Amino acid sequence: MTAHHIDGKALSQHVQDEIGKATALLKEAYGKTPTLTVVLVGEDPASQVYVRSKIKATEACGLHSLEHRLPASASEEMVKGLVRDLSQSDDVDGILVQLPLPDHISSHAVINAIAPEKDVDGLTEISAGRLALGKPGLHPCTPTGCVMLAKQALGELTGKHVVIIGRSILVGRPAAQLFLAENCTVTIAHSKTDDLPAVCRQADILVPAVGRPQFVQGDWIKPGATVIDVGINRIDAPEKGAGKTRLVGDVDFDSAQAVAGHITPVPGGVGPMTIACLMRNTLLAACARRGWQIPDPQNEPA
Repeated sequence: MTAHHIDGKALSQHVQDEIGKATALLKEAYGKTPTLTVVLVGEDPASQVYVRSKIKATEACGLHSLEHRLPASASEEMVKGLVRDLSQSDDVDGILVQLPLPDHISSHAVINAIAPEKDVDGLTEISAGRLALGKPGLHPCTPTGCVMLAKQALGELTGKHVVIIGRSILVGRPAAQLFLAENCTVTIAHSKTDDLPAVCRQADILVPAVGRPQFVQGDWIKPGATVIDVGINRIDAPEKGAGKTRLVGDVDFDSAQAVAGHITPVPGGVGPMTIACLMRNTLLAACARRGWQIPDPQNEPA
């Protein structure tokens, strides 16, 4: 058996194409364009790369992009003040604070300064509460992308047993809520789980999100299962030359693809969907707060 590779790039492009069509309709109907504002504090190289990719995707979808940069020395009150101002601005539909923030700034305090209706990352306490209660709202991008990818591979998810490795508020916990909403049976496993490989072998859908390169082995996977690998880890790649690196997931891809039915590659799996779902949340946030009527861009290709 060789697993079918789930193409996150193709699905992401489809979602972004649909967002572009919806954005054009909004501009024609209302004369306005949904606007995403990104707040970047400091000069972290990885964060700068992520922000550039998000801005590029925003513009490719026809959305309007704004960027606010603050020095690493900015105080917590300065960052929260900017976020509050953006929350009150009628010109801003979505606010993304790029994480991580400098050590002297509380990410929790800054995130919760975002108006929930503009929380396109789905990370405020109100957004988390609405998700836990099964109410409509803006949901975290990476977990949303995981569900879309699973549906792309399998179609109907009702009754599937999902095992999520990781209990973070960024991925593990919201992913559990979103899969529950699809009528799945969900197990959250973590570093303290007894006999983790045995738990993983129960999964119809396995979602590793632990941040440990090539942690999940092929013999942890039930034959034919679907693997949605959230991990993005950089490791040494001496075969490419001295000092070179490559990206790998939390799954040992070679051994896993010999057992799984479907699997996401790294890169090219969950990562592109995270950005596509950010664009989708920006569009949905604009429509909800402005009372605009536009179809929700769906993930199913035409």
